[in-house]
Amino acid sequence: MIKIIAVGSIKESYLKEALNEYLKRLQKYTNIDIIEVKDEGLVEPSKALSLEATKIKKHLTDKDYIITLEIEGENLTSPQLACKLQTILVENSNITFIIGGSYGLSPDIKSLARLHLSFSKLTFPHQLFRVLLLEQLYRSFKIINNESYHK
Repeated sequence: MIKIIAVGSIKESYLKEALNEYLKRLQKYTNIDIIEVKDEGLVEPSKALSLEATKIKKHLTDKDYIITLEIEGENLTSPQLACKLQTILVENSNITFIIGGSYGLSPDIKSLARLHLSFSKLTFPHQLFRVLLLEQLYRSFKIINNESYHK
């Protein structure tokens, strides 16, 4: 089971369509649960991070292998990510990815992670990043199962 906890909601129909397409493709390999928590918006950054952290923690369990998505995290190639996911899934039935909001993630949430993952040093809109994450999860499962996928 893969759980994605994301700060903020998706409003754009084209992003919803992309998310739904990858969720449909991923059904063959795993169950995915996407949980949205409210983005605190333009309040003072440390207050927003604290409020968002409280909401995120409500969806975490002791069984979750937590992966935070952070600019400062580890950069992996797609085959390396697939290998890492395969290894994690052997020992953990629940993987939880956490995507921050406008201000990122609080240090409290980052401290819970067993893997700090970065897709790039670039900053992405958190709504678009969900699509990128789902695409990479789909690619990882294709690699794990030795199935072809375009490069």
